Amino acid sequence: MLKLFVDSDSDVVPSELKELDIKMISMPYIIDGVTYFPFKDSDEFDYKAFYNSLRKGVMPSTCALSPLDYINYFEPVFKNGDDIIYVHFSTAMTGTFNAMNIALQELKEKYPERKFWEVDLKGITINAYIQVLEAIDLYKAGKSGPEMVEALEAEVDHWATYFYASDLRFFARSGRVSNFKAIMGTIIGLHPILNMAATGMMGSVDKARGRKGTLLKIVDYMKKLGDDVQGHRIVIGHSDAMDEVNELIGYIKKEYGDNLDIKIVNVNPTAGSHCGPGNVGVAFHAKQR
Repeated sequence: MLKLFVDSDSDVVPSELKELDIKMISMPYIIDGVTYFPFKDSDEFDYKAFYNSLRKGVMPSTCALSPLDYINYFEPVFKNGDDIIYVHFSTAMTGTFNAMNIALQELKEKYPERKFWEVDLKGITINAYIQVLEAIDLYKAGKSGPEMVEALEAEVDHWATYFYASDLRFFARSGRVSNFKAIMGTIIGLHPILNMAATGMMGSVDKARGRKGTLLKIVDYMKKLGDDVQGHRIVIGHSDAMDEVNELIGYIKKEYGDNLDIKIVNVNPTAGSHCGPGNVGVAFHAKQR
């Protein structure tokens, strides 16, 4: 039997996984020396409390899983005689997959008959989430591991994500935006527009002044790059920025009409530790990223 694994950095929540017994790998974050694992102790994420704490000065950090962590996730499945496909966030953004590979080497020696497939979604948060939903559809349809890999990898560069942040201190701290640009952007109201590139890395591709101007420019990217946008899911993610979400949805519907499959998700706390509060972005089907 094939078991599907996803991870918490894809913004997926446990309630979306229970029906098919899909496994979630929890990616940790650290606050004041305490390590937290999303959705391990609770099926809910109190995003308002988390992002309000960041507004008050809390600055979380993140860390990689150990090989033992991955063994603890995968070995029960292999021991049960099942194979695994893991659809995960970008390998380019973390060193945690080095630990996973060490774990897999050990497990393959112990369970040589078991098979493991992985798909690098080359994105995080909503860029990964929109692809995880596609993976769940394939899994529910009974596709094999190789069939899922082929279908997902064929589309991985056709899921574009564009977003902006209202508080640039977190991007500056994580190296996404230089300190000078973060300070200047905060002072004069410029927002960098970021995307998930085909390299699997996050980068700044444009800038705009003010909230409305920035959201409209994001919609411009949808118009420029979109491929059958109405025929696919649209995912809007935010880190406690529902006013911006509603405004963005209004602009998208003005362009594409009301008959859209739009899903709103909260940016998970591990990714939120790097991007901070006030982010909003959209993932959509595109000709290219």
